[in-house]
Amino acid sequence: MRTVIGVMGSGHPLDAAGEAQARALGRLIAQAGYVLLTGGRASGVMDACSAGAKEAGGLVVGVLPDADASSASRHLDVAIRTGMGDARNVINVLSSDAVIALPGGAGTLSEVAHTLKAGKPVIVVGWDPGPALRAAGRILDASTPEEAIALAREVIGR
Repeated sequence: MRTVIGVMGSGHPLDAAGEAQARALGRLIAQAGYVLLTGGRASGVMDACSAGAKEAGGLVVGVLPDADASSASRHLDVAIRTGMGDARNVINVLSSDAVIALPGGAGTLSEVAHTLKAGKPVIVVGWDPGPALRAAGRILDASTPEEAIALAREVIGR
């Protein structure tokens, strides 16, 4: 079975630096032979990371909040239509062998919290989810996508 790396982050439009960071992370995930899992929408971190992974020949899975694929990123190979709205955040993290979180808002914080509650560590890239979540479990800090992939390898052991 292939290793799945979940990437969580903002669903809002990204600035140039955020776009580049998310694309690089997706590309590195694909180059490492991992499957990328995101929230699947055609916006923000989900779309940029999916684009990077697709450009590098990776397999890209999106777990969508809707019952249809109208909001799906065009870079997905597999679109899982849940009709669950933000409740799909639990599916995102439980289906991932490792979770990497880029800057985001309440949805990203929810995914970080669900990951920690599941007893899995979270790798955060360039932001702080706050003291309450840091106290709830193991959060690993990375400054770059490259550091995040190295920590993911350590966490999953492959």
